[in-house]
Amino acid sequence: MSDQLIIFDTTLRDGEQSPGASMTRDEKLRIARQLERLKVDVIEAGFAAASNGDFESIQTIARSIKDSTICSLSRANDRDIARAAEALKDAHRGRIHTFIATSPLHMEKKLRMTPEQVLEQAKQAVRFGRNLMDDIEFSAEDGYRSEPDFLARVIEAVINEGATTINVPDTVGYAIPELYGEFIRKLRERVPNSDKAVWSVHCHNDLGMAVANSLAGVKIGGARQIECTINGLGERAGNCSLEEVVMAIKTRKDYFGLDVNIDTQHIVAASRLVSQTTGFIVQPNKAVVGANAFAHASGIHQDGVLKARDTYEIMRAEDVGWAANKIVLGKLSGRNAFKQRLQELGVELDSEAAINQAFTRFKELADRKSEIFDEDILALVNVDGGQGQESQFQFISLAQQSETGERPHASVVFSNAGQEIKASSDGNGPVDASFKAIESEVKSGAEMVLYSVNAISGSTESQGEVTVRLQRSGRVVNGVGADPDIVVASAKAYLSALNKLHSNHEVVAAQG
Repeated sequence: MSDQLIIFDTTLRDGEQSPGASMTRDEKLRIARQLERLKVDVIEAGFAAASNGDFESIQTIARSIKDSTICSLSRANDRDIARAAEALKDAHRGRIHTFIATSPLHMEKKLRMTPEQVLEQAKQAVRFGRNLMDDIEFSAEDGYRSEPDFLARVIEAVINEGATTINVPDTVGYAIPELYGEFIRKLRERVPNSDKAVWSVHCHNDLGMAVANSLAGVKIGGARQIECTINGLGERAGNCSLEEVVMAIKTRKDYFGLDVNIDTQHIVAASRLVSQTTGFIVQPNKAVVGANAFAHASGIHQDGVLKARDTYEIMRAEDVGWAANKIVLGKLSGRNAFKQRLQELGVELDSEAAINQAFTRFKELADRKSEIFDEDILALVNVDGGQGQESQFQFISLAQQSETGERPHASVVFSNAGQEIKASSDGNGPVDASFKAIESEVKSGAEMVLYSVNAISGSTESQGEVTVRLQRSGRVVNGVGADPDIVVASAKAYLSALNKLHSNHEVVAAQG
């Protein structure tokens, strides 16, 4: 008999804590719908008390998603918990996830509370949450660095108060697989009522062991929920990667003996969507979803795969969704074919007007590029360079001149709150000149901390996908733009980043 492993995705909450990875409500909803297709058990949609924007995003997702449990994070206080419950009130299935730090370091330096005060606050938080919702998860922040005796007392108490899931996170990525697995196992043995709750693991990747630690927490420790993100997105070095733990469980079922609900054929689509939405590019050698994950360059490997795939492949590329990477449409394709392909790719636009706008951009691209790949279509709807109707800045056109021995020059036309602006500048290259032209008019004062170019598909005709990361007054944002002309893509990305700086999206930092 196989046990069921619960997959808890926190891309929209912990993943969004990556510098510059903040998402709009529409972007979050699109990712949530993809996670629902992926058959994720629990979607942590945000932190309701962090901002009005996060509250509205959770509320929208709770009303739209039917097949997954929708969760909101909250600190261990009545205000946060009530706010989470309010955001989740229309959810088909909702969960409040409350947390408080339990390690000596965090209690003394961050909370400035005694252990007894932390114990009492944890109990009160779960008790209050249980009066509002049946499904309550409790996290002991920095749990792995907590004193086992005290942590066991806290866990026993919150289970008595009605917590249905207990999460013991490795918040700072300090754990080693065998030690972490044993830590969870001994805790479960020490807590008398441990069988009354599902035990969960949430591991960060600071030492590159988040996936290994999570699997050890399951195999050795007996946890039955893993908290993870698409592409391992998350602050610092990131989180446990959903695609890696799921494929490890499925590929090595002989060892783990566990079942997961995940429909793995949607993994690659989810990976692309998150990457293109946040601007965090997936490294080519990333397990499962990297461009080279199923590529064989070695002659010996190629020979073996041609004779029998299982000589070097332990899983099939099509099982995780790579088979969808094919040419789908061209310039003669009609609107219905385009709309059908959007549905097949798991993209749901809000209105017919939005579909018409995307189709117009598709036809413009098809006139310039003979082969349209799935990645191109996703880029059309995910990476529009901040061209939403409510955007402060919108790209219109660009002209640039670059010649060996001459200083490059760019002229950019864009709109600012509906007013057309023309700007020109020289620069060290055409991209630099374009950015300086925009900045000469906008005067944002932002510092560029990242400029990255990625080819959306594999040919020289490919669209370029550009990520620009800007920082101002401690705030970091990512802008993403796509176009067959890399200079145009760069200008779109820069304007996209400026739009995010202009949005004044504020959040309250949290860790789990």
